[in-house]
Amino acid sequence: MTQAAEAIWHDVECGGYQDDLRLWEELADSSAGPVLDLGTGTGRVALHLARRGHEVDAVDNDPVLVEELRRRAAAEGARVTGAIADVRELEPARAYGLVLAPTQLMQLLGGPSGRVAALAGIRRALAPGGVAALAIVEGRVEIGDEAPDIVPDVRELDGWIFSSLPLGVVAENGVLQVLRLRQAVSPEGELSEHRHTDVLEMVDAETVAAEAEAAGLVPEGTRRVATSERYVGSVALLVRRSD
Repeated sequence: MTQAAEAIWHDVECGGYQDDLRLWEELADSSAGPVLDLGTGTGRVALHLARRGHEVDAVDNDPVLVEELRRRAAAEGARVTGAIADVRELEPARAYGLVLAPTQLMQLLGGPSGRVAALAGIRRALAPGGVAALAIVEGRVEIGDEAPDIVPDVRELDGWIFSSLPLGVVAENGVLQVLRLRQAVSPEGELSEHRHTDVLEMVDAETVAAEAEAAGLVPEGTRRVATSERYVGSVALLVRRSD
Protein backbone atom coordinates (compact mmCIF):
# COMPACT_ATOMS: atom_id res chain seq x y z
CA MET A 1 0.00 0.00 0.00
CA THR A 2 1.14 3.53 -0.77
CA GLN A 3 -0.34 5.16 2.36
CA ALA A 4 0.26 4.75 6.07
CA ALA A 5 -2.48 2.96 7.98
CA GLU A 6 -3.28 6.05 10.05
CA ALA A 7 -3.95 8.12 6.93
CA ILE A 8 -6.04 5.32 5.43
CA TRP A 9 -8.34 5.02 8.45
CA HIS A 10 -8.65 8.79 8.64
CA ASP A 11 -9.83 8.83 5.03
CA VAL A 12 -12.21 5.91 5.58
CA GLU A 13 -13.93 7.52 8.55
CA CYS A 14 -13.68 11.23 7.68
CA GLY A 15 -12.81 11.60 4.01
CA GLY A 16 -16.31 10.98 2.67
CA TYR A 17 -17.98 13.63 4.84
CA GLN A 18 -19.26 16.49 2.66
CA ASP A 19 -22.27 17.86 4.53
CA ASP A 20 -20.29 20.74 6.06
CA LEU A 21 -18.37 21.80 2.95
CA ARG A 22 -20.98 24.25 1.69
CA LEU A 23 -20.76 26.23 4.92
CA TRP A 24 -16.95 26.42 4.80
CA GLU A 25 -17.18 27.46 1.13
CA GLU A 26 -19.59 30.27 2.01
CA LEU A 27 -17.41 31.55 4.83
CA ALA A 28 -14.22 31.35 2.77
CA ASP A 29 -15.79 33.09 -0.22
CA SER A 30 -16.87 35.99 1.99
CA SER A 31 -13.56 36.37 3.86
CA ALA A 32 -10.44 38.28 2.92
CA GLY A 33 -6.96 36.77 2.83
CA PRO A 34 -5.78 33.21 3.46
CA VAL A 35 -7.67 30.53 5.38
CA LEU A 36 -6.28 28.57 8.33
CA ASP A 37 -7.62 24.99 8.66
CA LEU A 38 -7.05 23.51 12.12
CA GLY A 39 -7.00 19.75 12.70
CA THR A 40 -6.75 19.30 8.94
CA GLY A 41 -6.06 15.55 8.86
CA THR A 42 -5.31 14.56 5.27
CA GLY A 43 -6.82 17.79 3.99
CA ARG A 44 -10.50 17.10 3.40
CA VAL A 45 -11.47 20.76 3.92
CA ALA A 46 -8.15 22.43 3.04
CA LEU A 47 -7.87 20.81 -0.39
CA HIS A 48 -11.53 21.41 -1.14
CA LEU A 49 -11.16 25.15 -0.49
CA ALA A 50 -7.91 25.31 -2.43
CA ARG A 51 -9.66 23.80 -5.45
CA ARG A 52 -12.06 26.75 -5.24
CA GLY A 53 -9.18 29.23 -5.46
CA HIS A 54 -8.43 29.88 -1.79
CA GLU A 55 -4.97 29.93 -0.26
CA VAL A 56 -4.99 27.63 2.76
CA ASP A 57 -2.56 26.96 5.60
CA ALA A 58 -3.36 23.66 7.31
CA VAL A 59 -2.31 22.47 10.76
CA ASP A 60 -2.44 19.08 12.46
CA ASN A 61 -0.51 17.52 15.33
CA ASP A 62 -0.12 14.19 13.50
CA PRO A 63 3.01 14.09 11.29
CA VAL A 64 1.68 11.14 9.25
CA LEU A 65 -1.49 12.99 8.28
CA VAL A 66 0.35 16.23 7.52
CA GLU A 67 2.81 14.39 5.27
CA GLU A 68 -0.09 12.83 3.35
CA LEU A 69 -1.72 16.26 3.01
CA ARG A 70 1.51 17.69 1.63
CA ARG A 71 1.80 14.85 -0.87
CA ARG A 72 -1.76 15.41 -2.11
CA ALA A 73 -1.34 19.18 -2.30
CA ALA A 74 1.85 18.78 -4.34
CA ALA A 75 0.19 16.28 -6.67
CA GLU A 76 -2.66 18.72 -7.32
CA GLY A 77 -0.55 21.86 -7.38
CA ALA A 78 -2.87 23.18 -4.69
CA ARG A 79 -2.13 26.35 -2.71
CA VAL A 80 -2.04 24.47 0.59
CA THR A 81 0.78 24.40 3.12
CA GLY A 82 0.80 21.77 5.86
CA ALA A 83 2.38 22.34 9.28
CA ILE A 84 2.76 20.05 12.29
CA ALA A 85 1.54 21.88 15.38
CA ASP A 86 -0.66 21.52 18.45
CA VAL A 87 -3.54 24.00 18.18
CA ARG A 88 -3.25 24.57 21.94
CA GLU A 89 0.20 26.08 21.28
CA LEU A 90 -0.61 27.93 18.08
CA GLU A 91 1.86 30.67 17.10
CA PRO A 92 0.78 31.71 13.59
CA ALA A 93 3.28 33.32 11.25
CA ARG A 94 0.65 35.52 9.58
CA ALA A 95 -2.93 36.73 9.99
CA TYR A 96 -6.02 35.06 8.56
CA GLY A 97 -9.41 36.32 7.56
CA LEU A 98 -10.93 32.93 8.36
CA VAL A 99 -9.94 30.17 10.79
CA LEU A 100 -11.79 26.86 10.61
CA ALA A 101 -11.95 24.11 13.23
CA PRO A 102 -14.07 21.45 11.49
CA THR A 103 -14.84 17.88 12.54
CA GLN A 104 -15.29 18.61 16.25
CA LEU A 105 -11.67 19.60 16.86
CA MET A 106 -12.79 21.69 19.85
CA GLN A 107 -13.97 18.47 21.52
CA LEU A 108 -10.58 16.78 21.24
CA LEU A 109 -8.48 19.19 23.28
CA GLY A 110 -8.51 17.75 26.78
CA GLY A 111 -11.28 19.79 28.34
CA PRO A 112 -11.80 23.48 29.16
CA SER A 113 -8.11 24.34 29.62
CA GLY A 114 -7.28 22.92 26.20
CA ARG A 115 -10.14 24.81 24.54
CA VAL A 116 -9.12 28.07 26.23
CA ALA A 117 -5.53 27.66 25.02
CA ALA A 118 -6.73 26.90 21.48
CA LEU A 119 -9.10 29.89 21.50
CA ALA A 120 -6.26 32.19 22.55
CA GLY A 121 -4.22 30.87 19.62
CA ILE A 122 -7.15 31.35 17.25
CA ARG A 123 -7.41 34.98 18.35
CA ARG A 124 -3.70 35.44 17.63
CA ALA A 125 -4.22 33.90 14.19
CA LEU A 126 -7.13 36.09 13.16
CA ALA A 127 -6.70 39.42 11.45
CA PRO A 128 -8.79 42.23 12.97
CA GLY A 129 -12.35 41.58 11.85
CA GLY A 130 -11.52 37.98 10.97
CA VAL A 131 -13.91 35.13 11.76
CA ALA A 132 -13.39 31.65 13.20
CA ALA A 133 -15.91 28.82 12.77
CA LEU A 134 -15.83 26.01 15.32
CA ALA A 135 -17.76 22.78 14.70
CA ILE A 136 -19.37 21.16 17.74
CA VAL A 137 -21.55 18.08 18.18
CA GLU A 138 -24.01 18.87 20.95
CA GLY A 139 -26.00 16.48 23.10
CA ARG A 140 -26.04 12.73 22.96
CA VAL A 141 -25.41 10.89 19.70
CA GLU A 142 -27.36 7.67 19.17
CA ILE A 143 -25.74 4.92 17.11
CA GLY A 144 -26.43 1.23 17.17
CA ASP A 145 -29.78 -0.17 18.28
CA GLU A 146 -31.50 3.12 17.43
CA ALA A 147 -29.99 3.05 13.91
CA PRO A 148 -30.10 -0.62 12.82
CA ASP A 149 -29.65 0.18 9.11
CA ILE A 150 -26.38 2.05 9.51
CA VAL A 151 -23.78 1.08 6.92
CA PRO A 152 -20.00 1.10 7.25
CA ASP A 153 -17.66 3.65 5.73
CA VAL A 154 -15.67 1.85 3.01
CA ARG A 155 -12.59 2.67 0.95
CA GLU A 156 -10.63 0.66 -1.64
CA LEU A 157 -6.89 1.21 -2.02
CA ASP A 158 -4.39 -0.85 -4.02
CA GLY A 159 -6.68 -3.86 -4.01
CA TRP A 160 -7.36 -3.64 -0.26
CA ILE A 161 -10.87 -3.01 1.09
CA PHE A 162 -11.13 -1.02 4.31
CA SER A 163 -14.38 -0.82 6.28
CA SER A 164 -15.28 1.04 9.46
CA LEU A 165 -18.64 0.27 11.07
CA PRO A 166 -19.97 2.46 13.93
CA LEU A 167 -21.07 0.12 16.72
CA GLY A 168 -22.44 2.54 19.27
CA VAL A 169 -21.81 5.46 21.58
CA VAL A 170 -21.11 5.39 25.30
CA ALA A 171 -21.75 8.66 27.14
CA GLU A 172 -20.14 8.86 30.57
CA ASN A 173 -17.90 11.08 32.68
CA GLY A 174 -18.35 14.03 30.35
CA VAL A 175 -17.22 12.31 27.16
CA LEU A 176 -18.75 10.50 24.20
CA GLN A 177 -16.94 7.30 23.26
CA VAL A 178 -17.70 6.41 19.63
CA LEU A 179 -17.05 2.70 19.09
CA ARG A 180 -16.07 1.36 15.66
CA LEU A 181 -15.20 -1.98 14.11
CA ARG A 182 -12.36 -1.58 11.63
CA GLN A 183 -11.91 -4.36 9.04
CA ALA A 184 -9.35 -4.74 6.27
CA VAL A 185 -9.51 -7.33 3.48
CA SER A 186 -6.29 -7.94 1.55
CA PRO A 187 -6.20 -8.48 -2.24
CA GLU A 188 -5.89 -12.20 -1.40
CA GLY A 189 -9.11 -12.11 0.63
CA GLU A 190 -7.56 -12.27 4.11
CA LEU A 191 -9.59 -10.45 6.78
CA SER A 192 -8.15 -8.60 9.76
CA GLU A 193 -10.17 -6.54 12.20
CA HIS A 194 -9.94 -4.57 15.42
CA ARG A 195 -12.07 -2.24 17.49
CA HIS A 196 -11.33 1.46 17.70
CA THR A 197 -12.68 4.18 19.99
CA ASP A 198 -12.85 7.92 19.32
CA VAL A 199 -13.44 10.12 22.35
CA LEU A 200 -15.26 13.47 22.13
CA GLU A 201 -15.67 15.79 25.09
CA MET A 202 -19.29 16.69 25.75
CA VAL A 203 -19.70 20.46 25.41
CA ASP A 204 -22.24 22.83 23.89
CA ALA A 205 -21.87 25.93 21.73
CA GLU A 206 -22.99 28.21 24.56
CA THR A 207 -20.10 27.04 26.76
CA VAL A 208 -17.54 27.44 23.98
CA ALA A 209 -18.96 30.88 23.16
CA ALA A 210 -18.37 31.98 26.76
CA GLU A 211 -14.82 30.61 26.64
CA ALA A 212 -14.23 32.43 23.35
CA GLU A 213 -15.50 35.69 24.83
CA ALA A 214 -13.10 35.31 27.74
CA ALA A 215 -10.31 34.87 25.18
CA GLY A 216 -11.15 38.21 23.58
CA LEU A 217 -13.36 36.96 20.75
CA VAL A 218 -16.89 38.13 19.98
CA PRO A 219 -19.50 35.37 19.52
CA GLU A 220 -21.66 35.94 16.45
CA GLY A 221 -24.17 33.11 16.60
CA THR A 222 -24.24 29.65 15.15
CA ARG A 223 -24.86 27.89 11.86
CA ARG A 224 -26.18 24.35 11.72
CA VAL A 225 -24.90 21.45 9.65
CA ALA A 226 -27.87 19.12 9.39
CA THR A 227 -27.89 15.43 10.24
CA SER A 228 -27.84 13.19 7.18
CA GLU A 229 -28.47 9.49 6.62
CA ARG A 230 -24.83 8.64 7.38
CA TYR A 231 -23.56 11.44 9.60
CA VAL A 232 -24.61 13.25 12.75
CA GLY A 233 -25.28 16.96 12.55
CA SER A 234 -23.26 19.68 14.23
CA VAL A 235 -23.32 23.34 15.18
CA ALA A 236 -20.72 25.78 13.83
CA LEU A 237 -20.08 28.52 16.36
CA LEU A 238 -18.91 31.76 14.72
CA VAL A 239 -16.62 34.12 16.63
CA ARG A 240 -14.91 37.30 15.45
CA ARG A 241 -11.79 39.19 16.43
CA SER A 242 -12.99 42.76 16.78
CA ASP A 243 -9.65 44.57 17.04
